Amino acid sequence: MDAIVRKPLKQKIYEKELKKLHAELVKLQLWVQHSGAKVCIVFEGRDGAGKGGVIKALVERVSPRIFRVIALPPPTEREKSQMFVQRYLPHLPAAGEIVIFDRSWYNRAGIERVMGYCTDEQLKGFLATVPGVEKAIVGSGVILLKYWLEVSPDEQTRRMEQRINDPRKIWKLSSMDLKSYSRWFDYSRARDDMFMASDTAWAPWFVANSDDKKRARLNIIEHILASVSYQAPHREKIKLPKRQKADNYVEPDYAYRRVPEIH
Repeated sequence: MDAIVRKPLKQKIYEKELKKLHAELVKLQLWVQHSGAKVCIVFEGRDGAGKGGVIKALVERVSPRIFRVIALPPPTEREKSQMFVQRYLPHLPAAGEIVIFDRSWYNRAGIERVMGYCTDEQLKGFLATVPGVEKAIVGSGVILLKYWLEVSPDEQTRRMEQRINDPRKIWKLSSMDLKSYSRWFDYSRARDDMFMASDTAWAPWFVANSDDKKRARLNIIEHILASVSYQAPHREKIKLPKRQKADNYVEPDYAYRRVPEIH
């Protein structure tokens, strides 16, 4: 997928725009709580595409009780015997919740296909049934938004090398990541087939160029806000109450175990 090459966004501008969007996300949160809306956001993309950064920017100023992030571990033996999407369904939002999937039921169409963890029949079955499952999800009142983060080969390489050389990021790099990195075109074919089968009128895919991480985060959050018809409920002006009087309270002479003030 070709993308427009633009100058990197300056940090000061990014922070200014993100602050505005965070204020709107708080309004979205209040509206979801007040209205009982149900929002489900799915993030997919290659390793190193920037899903984690987008999710972090999305949730850092809102309540984790309302914005719930779901990143499931590998399935258990019992879960492997279930219908593939079954383990994800219990995590769908209830009234007043926004659920964010850091990878989702589309694992079957992506990593499982590329790595050979599912059979051709299992893949075909998933691609044939997922539109109907998503139609039922949307039909139940869930606002379903699906995002694919598209990163270029060169930028993915740069980010993978950065993970290798940065001790703060080495945890992001697994043997699975290295294998998937080598199979770029297998992933391209998997993505194309996934879009062909599941880019529907009721649950379309939205693609975000993520070579510029800052712009991708801002653009996706803007799109989420534009895709939900929210309006912050009226709130009375908040005023701090007066503190109670001490009533002869005195701080105890206690030998607290204090954290060393090294910094």
